Amino acid sequence: MSKKVAVILSGCGVYDGSEIHESSAVLVHLSRAGVQYAIFAPDIDQMHVVDHVKGQPTEEKRNVLTESARIARGKISDLKDLKVSEYDALIIPGGFGVAKNLSTWAVQGKDCSVLKPIEETIKSFHASHKPIGLCCISPVLAAKLIPRCEVTVGCDTECEKWPYAGTAGAIKELGCKHVNKQVNEVHVDTKNKLVTNCAFMSNSPLDQIYDGVGEMVKALLKLL
Repeated sequence: MSKKVAVILSGCGVYDGSEIHESSAVLVHLSRAGVQYAIFAPDIDQMHVVDHVKGQPTEEKRNVLTESARIARGKISDLKDLKVSEYDALIIPGGFGVAKNLSTWAVQGKDCSVLKPIEETIKSFHASHKPIGLCCISPVLAAKLIPRCEVTVGCDTECEKWPYAGTAGAIKELGCKHVNKQVNEVHVDTKNKLVTNCAFMSNSPLDQIYDGVGEMVKALLKLL
């Protein structure tokens, strides 16, 4: 019987939702592996809407579930309908939506809160010993919710290639272990069944991001 993976999105667009290229890479690599997947998102308003041409917030209002449906080609369900017992693993792509809509990391950092349905879902998959794949900024959700876990968001030294390296420091302050990895590498926390990849936390070419996300999916499926 084919394995089933739940994928949670946080909107549509890097600055206020799910990172589209990461999300697409996750779905393509799952499809290529012959794995069934279902896509979910919370039915909530976005923290704000960003004009992706200007990089500035607007007065517009958008819904996370409605926007995520753009990536899912309409085949999406409300997060409240996700039954952990029906899935073998969970993947959450990155994008600022993780830090703005699924949590308050964007404004509060390590002192953030996590959206209750997201917290419950992650903790339930973890308690069921089911693998969780997280890329880009989404590993901070594990750092916040799973004590002393191990993750990577890339490198812990800021430079042109690693503009968000400060995130690694915040993860360490939460009492978790950060492991430096390149964009084509993953870190596997075997104890907690967490597979993480830095994706666009690295200023790397798109093909390398795509391949790195693929390594995350491969490593996740090996844990099933």
